Amino acid sequence: MGQFKKNIELWFERFTGKIIKFRWPVLGLLVLLTAASVTQLPNLTIDMSDEGFLRENDPILQTYNDFRDQFGRDDLIVLAIESPQIFNRDFLYKLKKLHVDLADHVPHLADIISMLNARNTRGIKDGIIVEDLLENWPETDEDLAVLKERVMTNPLYQNRLISEDGTFTTIVIQTDAYGGKVITEDEALSGFDDPEPDSAAPATNDQNPAKRSYISEQERSLIVTTVNKIAAKYQADDFKINIAGSPVVTNTVKKTMRADMMLFLRLAVLMIALSLFLMFRRLSAVIYPLIVVILSLLSTLATMSILGVAIKMPTMILPSFLLAVGVGDSVHILAIFFQNFKKYRDKNKALIKAMGHSGLAIVMTSLTTAAGLASFLTAEIAPVADLGLFAAFGVMLALLYTIIFLPALLAVTPLRDKTKSVKNNQQDQPAAPGAMIHMMDWLTDFSTKRSKGILVFSFLLVVFSLIGMSRLKFSHNILSWLPPDMPVLTSTQNIDHNLKGSVTLELVLDTGRENGLYDPQTLNKMDQLAQELENGNYTIPIGKVMSVVDIIKEINRALHENKAEFYVIPKDAKLVPQEFLLFENSGSDDLEDVVDSRFQQARITIKVPWQDAMKYVPFIAEVEKLATNIFGPGVEITTTGIMALFGRIIYAGIHSAAKSYLIAFCVITVMMILLINSIRLGVACMLPNLTPIIITMGMMGWLGLQFDMFTMLIGSIAIGMAVDDTIHFVYNFRKYFSESGDAVESVRKTLHTAGRAMLTTTIVLSMGFFIFMLASMSNLFNFGLLTGITLIFALAADFLLAPALLTLIAQSSIGRAEIVNR
Repeated sequence: MGQFKKNIELWFERFTGKIIKFRWPVLGLLVLLTAASVTQLPNLTIDMSDEGFLRENDPILQTYNDFRDQFGRDDLIVLAIESPQIFNRDFLYKLKKLHVDLADHVPHLADIISMLNARNTRGIKDGIIVEDLLENWPETDEDLAVLKERVMTNPLYQNRLISEDGTFTTIVIQTDAYGGKVITEDEALSGFDDPEPDSAAPATNDQNPAKRSYISEQERSLIVTTVNKIAAKYQADDFKINIAGSPVVTNTVKKTMRADMMLFLRLAVLMIALSLFLMFRRLSAVIYPLIVVILSLLSTLATMSILGVAIKMPTMILPSFLLAVGVGDSVHILAIFFQNFKKYRDKNKALIKAMGHSGLAIVMTSLTTAAGLASFLTAEIAPVADLGLFAAFGVMLALLYTIIFLPALLAVTPLRDKTKSVKNNQQDQPAAPGAMIHMMDWLTDFSTKRSKGILVFSFLLVVFSLIGMSRLKFSHNILSWLPPDMPVLTSTQNIDHNLKGSVTLELVLDTGRENGLYDPQTLNKMDQLAQELENGNYTIPIGKVMSVVDIIKEINRALHENKAEFYVIPKDAKLVPQEFLLFENSGSDDLEDVVDSRFQQARITIKVPWQDAMKYVPFIAEVEKLATNIFGPGVEITTTGIMALFGRIIYAGIHSAAKSYLIAFCVITVMMILLINSIRLGVACMLPNLTPIIITMGMMGWLGLQFDMFTMLIGSIAIGMAVDDTIHFVYNFRKYFSESGDAVESVRKTLHTAGRAMLTTTIVLSMGFFIFMLASMSNLFNFGLLTGITLIFALAADFLLAPALLTLIAQSSIGRAEIVNR
């Protein structure tokens, strides 16, 4: 080994000696520091919102926030009630009770619309009246027939208030854009059993929006929980309530993932404990690594809390991930420590030698793992960047706890020497279980004697996998992650099928001048856009287009004796402002939902079924192109809303994945070169790390598995962890090769010493990811399965491909010189 590395090994030995000497003060200080940070854990928040995927300065998010400031939230909660007898007094009375119950108890309510209070604009002798649809309760069968005719023939109600076949009607809930006083569930449901029939007016909020933050995750969750509990009271065979909408989907995903993560944490601890016990057969070797990783995890989460960073969807995997990854350093230290303890029968000397032997290696492996994770820092997806930052931080914390806390714990622990007889010889590896030795010997013989064949096979497998990679498809559809029998999934499918959509794309049209919406030509172009969208053939079927045009048509029809042929935009420009004024004077505030106060900007809402976000991207482009062609250069068109956020998320995800893979590869390659002190050898040793990732990606392509927000994390995570075993292998191989000059014997000794720890850490890591397969959500299942398989492939590459590669390199004089390069 080079002098520089020897100096580092000596430094680790001296440092460990200091830790042993001052073990009690070290333990006390670390416990106090950890306890102080852990007190911040109760302040850790969870944010599973769609907008939480994007950075605060993202232009798409800023546009969406501007839209919310002007028009309110667009992610509505939809209750679609299915019944064969909707136009029936008993049904309508139950609908009224449900509507009032929701209006009275759902917190942060901005508006609620159903047949009870849907806008009904009609003309009278001296003007127009804008009233609730059921302002006059139907008392006779004739009244019900009139109501049915009015509802089924009103274009505004179709696929919004009523399905085309009249078997579904809706209650649409719009929440406040801004949060307010924190309301508990008990407060929200106070008086739950005794709703007042006449208190259907939604709660108002007169606080200044400019001084308030958007509605929080806690408030959104309370809203959905309250809606679900109220709806459950009214659920019946002839009153089937389907509840959907982005807030409901997000809340369901959050609850499901939270339940899964709690299960994974318990299983991860159990799995790590079992693996450590089977390897070391000592209680201390089980408890101490667990203490190290748990303290690392708690400190990491506390840091997130202190910095005000919420746990979001991808970062939900952080706890289980850190538990599995953080234990690797302890395993390598303990493996060498117990071997030395058997040899020297001196605990302190064994510990010092173990840290000297493995200290540099575990520092480098931690740095490479952190580098792979830190490649996410440049991600445009905010929680992916958070995952990269805090997972890397947690890995480095685990390293610090391993080299400081673990030696101090071992130093204060009395250990019993389990060796009955120790032979005084010069072997580095004491006797080990026969099966393990035989397996390592077989791997040595197979990889070194068939090195060329292994390289050829690996090359062909990589080529086959690259072809599979070309078949990979990107996806972002959180609804598809849920189990097929999940109520929100079936409800969304029912609403999409029967009411033509549960998601909206919002267009904001800016005429560039005050009262620009008084121009009949502009309004007619808006109407043309709506007609072409509803009747055209696009990437996604369009169920409904809504805008201020609907209101002006209603007013015009009402002013012409409610005749259907006058459901058009007035031709006379002077009539438009007059009709808008009449509408405003009627007492309705519905114009505020679709135009700004200056009549300069208008909102156009396009309702479509829930789809994979990959389909939204071309659809948005189609809509933008059509709108631009219709309105021309004089009008500015901006697309926003939940659908635009979905589109931005998948674009940013694809871009971020490609960038993080490139960064991870480049950074880790440079680190490998610096560790090995050879450019050619360092690049060559990256082959065993890239091959498993390429094989996994190829397998995904051949099996038709999609590249989503979780599976796209696999590459950067896996390369950072896979390189750990390669580093340990190369580090030990060069050490033994420098002593003997025999490549085969060097491989054998490396597998006898580092091989067992490599096998154990891979088992722990892969099992740590395989437990995600117990998740009820498919995204976590796929992520856990594929990452675990990748790590197994990586171990196979280190046991077969790396020895074959180094054996061939050692056979050449140049390669031999680079291996022993000091």
